This record gives sequence, C-alpha cells and structure tokens, in this order.
Amino acid sequence: MPKFVLIIGPQAVGKMTVGQELAKLAGYKLFYNHMTIEMVRLIFDYDKKAYQRMNQLIRYEVFKEFAKSNEKGIIFTGCFDFGKDLEEEKTETDRWMNLFEESYVVELETTLEERLKRNKTANRLEHKASKRDLEWSENELLKSMEKHKLNSEPGEGERIFKNYLKIKNTNVSAIDVAKMIKEKFNL
Repeated sequence: MPKFVLIIGPQAVGKMTVGQELAKLAGYKLFYNHMTIEMVRLIFDYDKKAYQRMNQLIRYEVFKEFAKSNEKGIIFTGCFDFGKDLEEEKTETDRWMNLFEESYVVELETTLEERLKRNKTANRLEHKASKRDLEWSENELLKSMEKHKLNSEPGEGERIFKNYLKIKNTNVSAIDVAKMIKEKFNL
C-alpha cells in the first residue's frame, strides 16, 4: 500500500521544490497543491465557495484512487492553518491521511525575507501560473500572515500529527531537506 507524505508550511517556504527532490529520491509521485489550484481557478473565482469545494473534491478523489494503487507513495504540498481554522484543517488533512496505512507530515519554516526571495524563483513561476503576477503574489503572501498561522509553535506540530518532522530550511538546500525526510521516515 502506498505511503502519504504531506509537506506543509507558508507560501514560498520551498514545499514544492523539496517535494520535487523527495520524489526523485524516494520514487514517489509529487502532487503539489497548485496542480489543482491552477486548474480550478480557470473555472471558478479563487475566493468563491465553489472554488474551495472543487479544489477539495479533486484532491480527495486523487488521494482515494492513489491509496488503492500499487504505487510506492505520494507527496502532497500545501498550507496548514495552525490558527483559528485548526479544527477544520485537521479534519480535512485526517480525511486524506486516513486513506493510507502510513502517513507523514513535514513542516517547513524559513524567514519572511527568504520567502519573499523564493516567491520569485524560476521553478516556482514555471509551475504556478497564478504566482507570475509578482505584485499580487507578494501581497497575498504578506496578507496571509495577518489572517493565518502557517507555522506551528514549538511542540505544537508533534501534538497534532503522529509522524511529524519540522525543518527550518532557510540555509538548507532542497536536496538536503529531502534527504533528511527520506532518512527520518525510512521512505
């Protein structure tokens, strides 16, 4: 049965890039959050309930089918709100993770300064069309800090998730972060 790896953290922390490296190292499939975001936003406005509903539905259906496959594992990336939406976030995340016998959560954290730099990287812009409007993207990144708590407090992640690892990746390459994850969870 395939394994499930969830990489969480705020925008531009490096989730997709680490996921790309981990997918190569572990032989897993990478399903990063913008794969559905970019598709659904072409049909529904980003801030509408229909957008949110369709985005969640597509992701869940992909996970459901993948969990029944003979694949080795899947890596998913996304934000997780440790703030006011914690119960809602946890319910949705548990819904995905419960489809798999083995699931792991990796939280990435870096400085705002580093995130603002990473928000403009070629890899990010190549894979995330909505981020190519750099002014909008940077404003969304900054506004989300006021609305959401996208990194955990010390000890909080361990209380919420069973198989959990937090990595401060400011000065650590994506490949080295991927190696840490692979080793920690024996992927």
